[in-house]
Amino acid sequence: MEEQKSSQNKGGTLAEDRIKFSQLAAFGSGGIIPIALFNVAGILVGLMGNISLGLSAFWLGVILIIPRLWDAVSDPVIGHLSDNARTRWGRRRPFLLVGGILVAVFFVMMWWIPTGDMVRVLFPSETGYQAFQLGYILLSLLLFFTACTIFEIPHGALGMEMTSDQHVRTRLFSAKSFVGNLFAMSTPWLFALASMEFFKGPGGNEVDGMRYVSLLVAAILIPLSFWWFFSLREPGFKRVVKQKKTPFWENMKHTAGNKNFIKLTLTIFTLAMGFNFVNLLGSYIPIFYIFGGDKVAGAYLLGINGTVWAITGLLAVFPLNWISPRMGKRKTLMLAIGLMAAAQLSKIVCYNPNYPYLIIIPTMLLSAGMLFFFTLGASMVGDICDEDDLKTGKRTEGSFYSIFWWFIKMGTALASFVAGALIVFTMFDQTQVTRVDAIEGSIREMRNEVQILMGADVLSDGKTFEYPLLETRTTAALEEARVYLVYLEREVARIQNRDPDQKYRLDFFSKAITDIKNTIADLERVMEQILLTSGPQGTNVWSKEATDLSLQVKQVKAEVNAYHLEAHLKNRAKESDKSEEHYRVLLEKTAAMRSDLSTMNTSLSLQFLEKELLDMQDRIVPLKRQSSYTLLMMRIVEIGLPILLSLFSLIFVTRYSLTEERLQEIKMLLKARNKKRDQQQ
Repeated sequence: MEEQKSSQNKGGTLAEDRIKFSQLAAFGSGGIIPIALFNVAGILVGLMGNISLGLSAFWLGVILIIPRLWDAVSDPVIGHLSDNARTRWGRRRPFLLVGGILVAVFFVMMWWIPTGDMVRVLFPSETGYQAFQLGYILLSLLLFFTACTIFEIPHGALGMEMTSDQHVRTRLFSAKSFVGNLFAMSTPWLFALASMEFFKGPGGNEVDGMRYVSLLVAAILIPLSFWWFFSLREPGFKRVVKQKKTPFWENMKHTAGNKNFIKLTLTIFTLAMGFNFVNLLGSYIPIFYIFGGDKVAGAYLLGINGTVWAITGLLAVFPLNWISPRMGKRKTLMLAIGLMAAAQLSKIVCYNPNYPYLIIIPTMLLSAGMLFFFTLGASMVGDICDEDDLKTGKRTEGSFYSIFWWFIKMGTALASFVAGALIVFTMFDQTQVTRVDAIEGSIREMRNEVQILMGADVLSDGKTFEYPLLETRTTAALEEARVYLVYLEREVARIQNRDPDQKYRLDFFSKAITDIKNTIADLERVMEQILLTSGPQGTNVWSKEATDLSLQVKQVKAEVNAYHLEAHLKNRAKESDKSEEHYRVLLEKTAAMRSDLSTMNTSLSLQFLEKELLDMQDRIVPLKRQSSYTLLMMRIVEIGLPILLSLFSLIFVTRYSLTEERLQEIKMLLKARNKKRDQQQ
């Protein structure tokens, strides 16, 4: 007895159950994938797909749930394969290497969604084009989440078997939460980075920006995958390697029959489903409620809020490791649910357009509560595996953890699906947002052209472009005009096939086609003159005209986009009884914008054009404003539904029976049994 006591530290942890810091750091860094990137896909794909690509929130919700349904197959299969793997590197580590690399590859693929006029003209209708984009997103999500499963299930199972001490196990999963939240500190800024012109380009949107931001993420993940593979150890593999392999369905049946596991899983599932509404709808509220549709300001606030979330999650690890051994895991789990419910109630006051940064108060409460909740949940699955090992003599952490993780993902997916349906129910107008974005993109491209020419004037003492640059830019403008002409001609054909009586609409697009054809002819003429000019002589004569014509192409595109917005708002005004005044105001502003675009003279001085375009850009953001009814309904759903589901979660957790006393008893019985087996062998 004295020998046993001497092998324990002051907290009662046996020496063989302690974890070296190097192992703690290596295991903890694996939290980057399930905590940070898992949420990136769930939040930003839905958000950007809706407000950047104009895809239906409902169908995006459907798409986000399909990979979770696939996880119903892949999670248990990977857990079973991991439990039964017998390789020279162990049964978990090969999955970490392959899974980590695949996550990096498919995360990049996920954002390279085919877009633009060249892709759009390949489809007979806008519906077909959007269906293609939705299909691409679905395929990339299936691959991405499968890669996450290949990594996460063996990684979580490894954490359960690295120690048999329930509180050291909590520290292991706390380290995973700590590092995951450390990386998550930068995750909300991904949207802000993708919104920067450096990444998205002058006429691009956030999805364009994420293409290049995702490459930065992949450059971090791939080296980490090799670190995990070479540094992590599997201390229990020597005993498990002799364990008999079991059939898949036998494992699943055995796991599903554990009552404590079912109660814990239902607790986690209910909360995951409820509070993942916060992750989706919570991204809309800062942009469209607090900042009235200003995505740049909203992205900045989301970045600040995400940083606060991550810092709180980092700091909450320390009180969790202090509170849990003293209160016990079950009571600490109840405390976590209370913190999360308090966070939701505080949003009633803290969602305030006049004081936008009040939003950090519910964020801090919610972050601490979620850190407590999900860290304890994973640690408690390990406790259940110990109880099961005592009864059966088998270690099947992969099977238990896979089903547990699948329920978390199903909760996330159901939340995404229902949230997508509720966004439609609240009458959020994503088409309005994307139409305004299109106008804004055209205006920014025009400003970019003007600023380049102004910069050339300053840098070369009145001379504009050198010969090669002038030719390149004129060629690019000509190609842009030709591609847009194809789009306009297809649009006219579409109108004639569907609505031949819409004379006003046909007249508008016919005029746009004439304008583009004239611009193409003028650009071809200027291009001929440029090619005839030997060297830089005469480029001053043609550079201003070439720039004017390039601006005219973008001017037509901006005017067409404004026309599309105006037509959409007229239809919405007819359909909506609750927001008639809202759409009337937007229509007046849009009509004024289209009038200004149609009368703008691109041959005026560059300084005047810059001022006029800047004024137009400042008038863009109010056109994204959503109706009061939509914003109110979003707030009611986002605040109320998680509170309701937290009550059900409390009921489940009160029925969980593994107390601290029982866990300590299980630990000592397992030690005695394993020691006896080792002596017999």
